[in-house]
Amino acid sequence: MSSLSHSSSDPFVPSVPEQRHNSHSSGVAPSEIAVGVIIGRASEYFDFFVYGIASVLVFPAVFFPFASRLDATLYSFVIFSLAFLARPLGTIAFMAIQRRYGRGVKLGGALFLLGVATVSMAFLPVYATLGAAAIVLLALLRFLQGIALGGSWDGLPSLLALNAPPQRRGWYAMIPQLGAPIGFIVAGGLFLYLHSELSSADFLDWGWRYPFYVAFAINVVALFARLRLVVTEEYERLLNKHELEPSPVAELVRARGSNLLIGAFAALASYALFHLVTVFPLSWITLQSTQSVNDVLAVQIVGAFIAIPGVVASGWIADRIGRRSTLGILAALIGVFSLFAPVLLGGGVAGQDVFILLGFALLGLSYGQAAGAVSANFSAKYRYTGAALTSDLAWLIGAAFAPLVALGLSAHFGLVAVSAYLLSGVICTLAALRINKTLELRG
Repeated sequence: MSSLSHSSSDPFVPSVPEQRHNSHSSGVAPSEIAVGVIIGRASEYFDFFVYGIASVLVFPAVFFPFASRLDATLYSFVIFSLAFLARPLGTIAFMAIQRRYGRGVKLGGALFLLGVATVSMAFLPVYATLGAAAIVLLALLRFLQGIALGGSWDGLPSLLALNAPPQRRGWYAMIPQLGAPIGFIVAGGLFLYLHSELSSADFLDWGWRYPFYVAFAINVVALFARLRLVVTEEYERLLNKHELEPSPVAELVRARGSNLLIGAFAALASYALFHLVTVFPLSWITLQSTQSVNDVLAVQIVGAFIAIPGVVASGWIADRIGRRSTLGILAALIGVFSLFAPVLLGGGVAGQDVFILLGFALLGLSYGQAAGAVSANFSAKYRYTGAALTSDLAWLIGAAFAPLVALGLSAHFGLVAVSAYLLSGVICTLAALRINKTLELRG
């Protein structure tokens, strides 16, 4: 029988026997788990967007002043991608730490490394001071951020999905994804305030460093909030009940390697869209000088607020038509959206704003169920490690190089490159969902 087949009509939810196993006799309410998940994910996404925005507004000028604005931004995006390359390595390394020393040591070590790498960026000397060594240090810290993000997987999203009421799994699957728009709103708002209140010289001299200090403080708060959950006896008992423990990666790949790939590609359209409405528009519009930085950030913050009800609505939709149908329909809509991307982005201020706002709306609806696609395709033995690695692969394949590829190709071949990139993600998503359905029927 296929490893992806389930007795449920939706291949992205646990099987019926597993559902019966998910009683609430543990005394831990899903709402309590949800609070921990939102706190943890919002802090991670804040770090994520602080670096992403700085990659456009700051790093090209202070670390690559020797290059043209376009080339400097492309160099900055190369370093941006390093964290996604490092994430699977971090997951594997910290899973080994957890097997040897426990969940608390693993999570504490990962978040400590994330905080140190992030706050160290605030103290980095720039190219004018240290030369090429400054770029090397930035790349190293970015790589360490990726290692730490891979190690920060705590299993709470999987626990939330498993402990949710059987008919509301789509609803609870969307909860971790709320961290993305929340994180962007805070990061974008902070950069908007600093960029609008400071002179350009002050912003590039010291103002950009402040968000990295804030990120460190938020990480400390999130660390204690998450440790308060995952190292308590009650949560340890609940995690053990669902067998949410790390499994050897080599064994996982041999037994469920196809699940890793199908899970990664099943939500690829959403991951491809992720950076094309957050990081890429900021770079493209500012390079074209069609809008001010402050105006673009303001519109994107409004877009993030629009994404929040989209994420919430995705849970309601998935519980009624199934997660696979939700992902497929939204992928098709992203495909339609991609066809209009060149017209909107090249259509002046109004068109660019529509691209951002509509893109965020679609992102909320599609990304809201992306976590479900990467966390429920595995049997209990492999779910903990499988969900983490599938998420890492989805980020790596779908999002790591999106700003670099979209900006580089658009600069040389026009905005049709944005359409091509999004359409490739849509095709991959629809193909993965089709393969998953075929394997289910054969099973």
